[in-house]
Amino acid sequence: MKHSFLTIFFLLSFAIHACIGSTQASDPYVLSLDGKEGPGSGKVVVLISGDEEYRTEESMPMLAKILAEKHGFSCKVLFSWDDTGTYIDPDNHQGVRGWHYLGNADLMIIGTRFRNPSAEDTKHITQFLNAGKPVIGIRTSTHAFKWLNDRSFGGKITFKDFGPKILGEGWVSHHGKHKIEGARGVIEPANAKHPILRGVEDVFGPTDVYGIRALTSKDTILLRGQVTKNLEPNSKPVASKNNPMQPLAWLHPYTSPSGAKGTAFCTTMGGSVDLVSEDLRRLIVNATYHLSGLEVPSDADVAYIDPFYPSFYGFLKDKKNYWKNMDMQPNDYGLGKSPHAEDPSGTPEWKFRDFPSK
Repeated sequence: MKHSFLTIFFLLSFAIHACIGSTQASDPYVLSLDGKEGPGSGKVVVLISGDEEYRTEESMPMLAKILAEKHGFSCKVLFSWDDTGTYIDPDNHQGVRGWHYLGNADLMIIGTRFRNPSAEDTKHITQFLNAGKPVIGIRTSTHAFKWLNDRSFGGKITFKDFGPKILGEGWVSHHGKHKIEGARGVIEPANAKHPILRGVEDVFGPTDVYGIRALTSKDTILLRGQVTKNLEPNSKPVASKNNPMQPLAWLHPYTSPSGAKGTAFCTTMGGSVDLVSEDLRRLIVNATYHLSGLEVPSDADVAYIDPFYPSFYGFLKDKKNYWKNMDMQPNDYGLGKSPHAEDPSGTPEWKFRDFPSK
């Protein structure tokens, strides 16, 4: 009888956990990717999209596929939705759904711009930071949340402080000319042997270099951003803007609202089209390994899982109807899918990316 009771108990427990897992996997508001075999097995990465300009709704699913399929990390991609939860709407500053998944995350990768999460959602971010867990920030994550001094993550970290205090820098300026001058990653000689730089040699993107002024001796600069004369990968440097070159990627030790210590990696590159650069993808995958406490591969495999057709960065003029007409859902970015969106009007010609066959 005792053994029968234990058997029933374990069967019920298994069924309950299976149901919970099934419910999470079928959450219509997130893209869930189970990790395959690999060094990242058992680790959970939450990737947070939500910006109006640099198309993280394209780049985060692409990165999640690589991390899950090639390296074993289980991934959840969060999106910004319209107010009714009907379609993905990156222009809705309050629309990101699924912040509670940070409760089970080992690492957060964030690429948002001026988001304004609810008080309840903010609690999940605060709890993640107070656990001292690692953060990776790309491009506009330096200004990931709205500059509201009356909103905070607790302690003395307001929404505006997330960039400077968690990532090491907030929004400063466009150091390079927007949509005219490109960005080339140059390895910082003093840190050339850092594990995150393994296999990283050629980083270039058509987004401009950001101005940086807050980093200190406590930060570890890995790449500097060479401003180039145009958006072509072989473009020459602009002499007047590269002395000194601005930091482009670095590690920052952060202190959470509760006083816990954590580490963040940040790069001011990260537009969807930037990630055409194989070595930029490798840089982010390497940072995922390093911040997860894993040995960084000598030459991490970062080939696309599905064809990747990034749209060029820029603000959409028809914000009211564009995303409603697109009617994008998380599964549209999932395995076996290669979505393609038109470039914003006024986009410069940039042929150094793949396009779907007509």
